[in-house]
Amino acid sequence: MVLSRRVFVVDDDPSARNGLVRLLRTAGHDTRGFGSADQFLEEVVPEASDCLVLDARMPGMLGEELQAELQRRGIRLPIIVISADDDSETRQNALRMKAAAFFRKPVDGPALLDAIDWALRSTKIGGYHDENEINESARRKTIESRDDR
Repeated sequence: MVLSRRVFVVDDDPSARNGLVRLLRTAGHDTRGFGSADQFLEEVVPEASDCLVLDARMPGMLGEELQAELQRRGIRLPIIVISADDDSETRQNALRMKAAAFFRKPVDGPALLDAIDWALRSTKIGGYHDENEINESARRKTIESRDDR
């Protein structure tokens, strides 16, 4: 796991946001949650070594709009998109955003942690992965570690 890098959670649903923040802190990540994209932009200056877990659809600024604003400001960091809407439009938006991963809510905790660790370690931002690919990777790791016994 990569420590000392920040992971920000931007989600308007307090229950989802607080649950994700607890999960990430338990896993050792320096984590902060925000209820809106505007709040995030007002309070944080993210760095390329940070990671953003971003709800795709929120009141006010949408996830895609936040990502565009970050790019306008010259800030590039890995973004993991989460959404209660698992439709083709939402997935296409995540692809256009060059999200590191896409997860539908409720989020699979271990798969999200794997995706965040991968995104934080990755030197190449913009490789899109969906949760099925992340889950398959985690499954393979589990099988391989059992085979090593």
